[in-house]
Amino acid sequence: MEAANEVVCGGILVADHVCTPMRALPPEGHLVAVDGMYLLTGGCAANVGVNVAKQGIRVGVAGKVGDDYWGRFIREDLAGRGVDTEHVRVSEQEQTSQTMILLCQGQDRRFVHTFGANRDFRAADVRRETLRGAKVFYLGGYLVLPNLGAQELADLFRYCRAEGVRTVLDVVIPTGFSYSGELDPVLPFTDVFLPNNDEAEMLTGELDPARQARALLDKGVGTVVVTLGDEGLLYAQGDQMWRAAHFPSPVVDQTGAGDAFCAGFIAGMVQGLDLHGCVRYGSALGASCVRSIGCYQGVFSAEQADRFLAENRLEVAPLSPAVEA
Repeated sequence: MEAANEVVCGGILVADHVCTPMRALPPEGHLVAVDGMYLLTGGCAANVGVNVAKQGIRVGVAGKVGDDYWGRFIREDLAGRGVDTEHVRVSEQEQTSQTMILLCQGQDRRFVHTFGANRDFRAADVRRETLRGAKVFYLGGYLVLPNLGAQELADLFRYCRAEGVRTVLDVVIPTGFSYSGELDPVLPFTDVFLPNNDEAEMLTGELDPARQARALLDKGVGTVVVTLGDEGLLYAQGDQMWRAAHFPSPVVDQTGAGDAFCAGFIAGMVQGLDLHGCVRYGSALGASCVRSIGCYQGVFSAEQADRFLAENRLEVAPLSPAVEA
């Protein structure tokens, strides 16, 4: 019998159209030439799944694609990268989700996106048998999956807890979003929550990352990691809290760095590392991701990550006393 997947990644699947960096966007009616354009598999579930597979861990993806070229490309590309795609479903109504990613030298990324088949994704698309034998279930893109309800996701996470599968949650907050408690049923069953500081501010109303983390812990999360971009991250568990720097790395494309961090953190969980070890592993994969275009092309393999971590130290400082909400 084939061994079960150690990790299952559910959520957003996207076909990404990416260009190499241009000096500036062309004026209206003009054309700009770039060195290359690529069709890549993207989306939280795909990015994390591929990067977990690169660590030598058995991983499967659950999501929705359209009955079209881009959907077939995503399934074939993931399978070719060692990801189990048996539980990627085909939407009967929607085309595959796609994003155009425009890169300009010295500027942040620009995105043009269509939701596509991700609009159809439900908790029921993650079959219970998919999770049996898994160590970690990751759900990426919550809050931009319009048909994924809070209570059904809470029920799925509750099932994971009953089966001994640890849960990792990541969110994407759309423009104009106003929080109205969509996370409240889910967070008590969430072992690790990984928002960035903008998302955490939106969800808690707090400006300070330490207060954000404390507010989320008070909602029942086991571990909170608030990523802070160039300023590193803050992570908290129980009544303890730490601030970590980031590993320096040349930046070509920041797309997918957060997903790479998630993958490294999850790999650490599967390998039995403690919280600090998971943060170090995640930080190493995040730093490796930004060195090249794409969400996984430059990400370390397990052997490369081991060498990098043996040669580089992540600066971590405890925050004391712990911040009270």
